[in-house]
Amino acid sequence: MARGRRTIPGRTDHVVVIGAGLSGLSAALHLASAGRSVTVLEAADGPGGRARRERMGDYTVDTGATVLTMPELVDEALGAVGASLADEVELLPLDPAYRARFADGSEVSVHTDASAMAEEVRRVAGPADARGYLELRAWLTDMYRVQRDRFIGANFDSPFDLLGRDLAKLAALGGFGRLGPAVGGYLADERLRRLFTFQSLYAGVAPSRALAAYAVIAYMDTVAGVWFPRGGVGAVAEAMAAVAGRAGVAFRYGTSAAWLERVGSRVGGVRTTTGERVACDAVVVTADLPGAYRLLGVAPRRPLALRHSPSAVVLHTGVTRSWDALAHHTIFFGGAWEKTFAEITRRGRLMSDPSLLVTRPTATDPGMAPAGRQQVSVLAPCPNLRVGPVDWERVGPRYRDELVATLQARGLTGFDDAIEVQRLVTPADWAAQGLAEGTPFSLAHTFAQTGPFRPRNLVPGVENVVLAGSGTTPGVGIPPVLISGRLAAQRVVGRLPVVGRAGGRDETVSGL
Repeated sequence: MARGRRTIPGRTDHVVVIGAGLSGLSAALHLASAGRSVTVLEAADGPGGRARRERMGDYTVDTGATVLTMPELVDEALGAVGASLADEVELLPLDPAYRARFADGSEVSVHTDASAMAEEVRRVAGPADARGYLELRAWLTDMYRVQRDRFIGANFDSPFDLLGRDLAKLAALGGFGRLGPAVGGYLADERLRRLFTFQSLYAGVAPSRALAAYAVIAYMDTVAGVWFPRGGVGAVAEAMAAVAGRAGVAFRYGTSAAWLERVGSRVGGVRTTTGERVACDAVVVTADLPGAYRLLGVAPRRPLALRHSPSAVVLHTGVTRSWDALAHHTIFFGGAWEKTFAEITRRGRLMSDPSLLVTRPTATDPGMAPAGRQQVSVLAPCPNLRVGPVDWERVGPRYRDELVATLQARGLTGFDDAIEVQRLVTPADWAAQGLAEGTPFSLAHTFAQTGPFRPRNLVPGVENVVLAGSGTTPGVGIPPVLISGRLAAQRVVGRLPVVGRAGGRDETVSGL
């Protein structure tokens, strides 16, 4: 069988999508474009899933991702039904994308413009690393181009689907080596090495152990560009849901799926927690993987147990002042690096020398806070509940105090006194939301959980159910989950229209 061309058999006229996160919204839009009747069931009171926005007093808070990369993927989903991202959401470019502050007091700003970043590298590390940065940038771009369609944007039916010229190209680029050493081959300065490898944490693996192929995450952050949607990242999900609704997709908020009603190998309906039966011809399930398998009543056998990524503690705050140290995104690196990854991925300990991501969206969109106020969120990576079974009910408040004290020691003087409203989110809270092992970052991208070895979006023994979301292919992050929704729709309908801007239909391709 040709690579990735397997689709579900039988009727697919009415598709139920479980979950109105970005993957479910993407699937719903692509399915609607292919003429399917679509009903979306969502337990929450609105769309977004892990990428929704909420009110915290008079402040607006993104509960998940705080930037948007690869916005063309959102545009692709909206364009499937004749809409465009530009007409729905105002995107504000971030420059710098990040500002990094190091333990020695130095700062580095990360620009996506090549000339600006080369000049910044020259300022902090000299001309040799500036040349190395431009070579690294070219390598990151090549790495992305090789993987974009064949490895990231495709369904897999078998590991043999990898075989071909693109696999040879990826190997020639060093994609099966290790990320840390690969980046180190271009940059001598340790601070710069961190800036182009810390993204592997999103994939759940330390840079020294991550596949170099995951440099594509650094490409998205440091080359392709970073945007902030006015009103927050959650505005993107709300726009996608609004467009899908105009295209005929039915949304049922406050409706939780309890189980899938299956006869033999086929699901004929979704039972809700209130006992209602929603009939269907096919189902797209976007729940976290263990939850999806519970709905199905089956779990594929794997030779190795699934391994989940580290988690995070997030402190959302509304504060009465700002600090010159804070850009939209500021990374406060501790002195430790390898030790930090070992603590959170293997030893199950909280960081002894924390590296923290601080987000101040009001630097770009003041409307997310009352006049004269700022919204600031602090993200601290931590072990998931399996690696580090911390009693978060007891430890959480004390750890919040440690994080605040760390930030005050690193330049945010008076931070604690400036907080007028706050919300602490711990791995226990993620677990209460149904996220396995208390992590919002799903399965780690180890070699055994990458590409065709990641849990597939088709489940053996259940012929008309497709999975989407960060637990299946291609993986974690806004771009991958948007792609996962499209891949799920392709499993249902086989071929999807390719839509240009303003909804002009150009051709049809399988994309598989």
